[in-house]
Amino acid sequence: MSIMSQKSNDFLYEYLNNASPTGFEMSGQKIWLDYLKPYLDEKIIDIYGTAVAVINPGKPYSVVIEAHADEISWFVNYIDENGYLFLRRNGGSDALIAPSMRANIHTKDKVIKGIFGWPAIHVRDTTKDKAPTVSDIFIDCGASNKKEVEEMGIHVGTVVTFEDGLMELNEKYLVGRALDNRIGGYMIAQVAKRLKDNNIELPFTLYVVNAVQEEIGLRGAEMIVKRLKPDLAIITDVTHDTQSPMYNKKTQGDMACGKGPVICYGPAVQNNVRDFIIDIANENKIDFQRQAVSRSTGTDTDSFAYATEGVASALISLPLKYMHTTVEMIAKSDMEAVIDLIYACLLKVKGNEDFRYFS
Repeated sequence: MSIMSQKSNDFLYEYLNNASPTGFEMSGQKIWLDYLKPYLDEKIIDIYGTAVAVINPGKPYSVVIEAHADEISWFVNYIDENGYLFLRRNGGSDALIAPSMRANIHTKDKVIKGIFGWPAIHVRDTTKDKAPTVSDIFIDCGASNKKEVEEMGIHVGTVVTFEDGLMELNEKYLVGRALDNRIGGYMIAQVAKRLKDNNIELPFTLYVVNAVQEEIGLRGAEMIVKRLKPDLAIITDVTHDTQSPMYNKKTQGDMACGKGPVICYGPAVQNNVRDFIIDIANENKIDFQRQAVSRSTGTDTDSFAYATEGVASALISLPLKYMHTTVEMIAKSDMEAVIDLIYACLLKVKGNEDFRYFS
């Protein structure tokens, strides 16, 4: 298990605390590529902002390690005459958690502060309270009317994120918004750093991919895989810790923070690649968990697996509590184990693997 350097720790906090809403990931991608600059040979930035650090370019065999860069957010959908902002989702944003949250409203040239207002308990008929829906929630940005809102640079289509920062909990956990899945971007960056620090010369081209627009349909991965056409793809994302109250292990599986990476079983996961990863985990004494999915993984794995003529793909997930909230939570030990496992996998790839079931 590696010990985080000060540089890596600074990157972690800068990258995770930065806002990268779906479709507006540019600032986060710049932070990510700037950190990776010493560890890459070339870079690719596609038309929608997916960023790729290329290591050892030009080899006939290529491998992708991938995470997605975007976070759920909101769009301003309507501004009323009293200056209140009404919203629609950008990704799987949860209206239930919004009331009384602080908000960052991202205008063209600055961030405007706002709050998700909510009427006091004294004036509500609590016997008839219901869970708030998107049509119920609103933002107060301190404006008295619609004109003041517009003068701030806020308009229909302006993107909004929750305001919340990264913190440590009990020295074992990281907590914050958008760990789904910028923590994946951090982990694959650490793999690239470790390769460089250890002077590893790979016998293949490595694409370290930080894809955009996963939260609205895996769109960034769908685009970049057609360009890269890799031979092998190892995707990392988050999955649900199912230990806290309100989860049903019989239907949602039995995964826990602190027990290691989760290796996925499902149609999009190529079985030989998955078994290759499991063998490496066992060889390196990296504890891991298993998860079964049905029709799809719901991650960028699906876009890679079914692209072009098919890409041999597998998914290594990081257990996470409270997904799509501002208090998403991971175990630091799991994060380090995912880094260790992806790194160990890359060291085992010879650059001529054929993962087909038979030939």
